[in-house]
Amino acid sequence: MGGHLALDAGGVLAAVVLVAALVFAVMTARRWLFTRGGGTVECSLRVLPREGAPGAWRLGIGRYKGDVLHWHRVFGFRRRPRQVIHRRGLVISNRRDPEPGEAEGLLPDVGIIEVRDGDLVVELAMGAAALTGFLAWLEAAPPGFPVDLHTD
Repeated sequence: MGGHLALDAGGVLAAVVLVAALVFAVMTARRWLFTRGGGTVECSLRVLPREGAPGAWRLGIGRYKGDVLHWHRVFGFRRRPRQVIHRRGLVISNRRDPEPGEAEGLLPDVGIIEVRDGDLVVELAMGAAALTGFLAWLEAAPPGFPVDLHTD
């Protein structure tokens, strides 16, 4: 009786390890598919609601596609972006360094910018090179695109 229980527990443990390895493989393949075409950047995002405390920081990948930035969570399975930020009418209203409490949940050496796209208000945390690339993407907008930079 005890031998069957040990085999059952070993089978369950093997199944759990197999599922964890499969999940890791799927997320790795998803990340590779996002980054293989270029135009991607690692950045964290959090939504700033009109009222109340801001949401939690989420690690993600931003991918430039023409006049939009698609933001995908790193740890997820969706192929569709969680947030879409449009270059037309975009307002950058604040630029700052992370506060000590929030720096622990972010990648090292990031800068934070507040971005307003219509009713959507988010903060993006990016490394210096990614932030420079983001600002260059904004400034490279075609003539007639209203892009408003109010960074300090």
